[in-house]
Amino acid sequence: MEYDDKLIEEAVLALLAAFSFDNGNTWKGFDFETMNRLHEQGLISNPVNKNKSIWLTAEGLERGRQIADRLLGVRPQAEQVSDSGT
Repeated sequence: MEYDDKLIEEAVLALLAAFSFDNGNTWKGFDFETMNRLHEQGLISNPVNKNKSIWLTAEGLERGRQIADRLLGVRPQAEQVSDSGT
């Protein structure tokens, strides 16, 4: 699946805004509470370590790809028109 860069940018901006505080200050990394919940569900490796990255489990990778395809995938023009209800 090819992903729409504009939708990815918007999704990242939305996440940054959702986790902002002090009228717009936000961390560059993901929210630690969310990362801990994903770990508890068995979707990612333990985020509490000195590494700068985490590993998605097989289930997490599959679910993440399904969500990315649904939310961020490039759609054929005809499908985009039918999705908008016109």
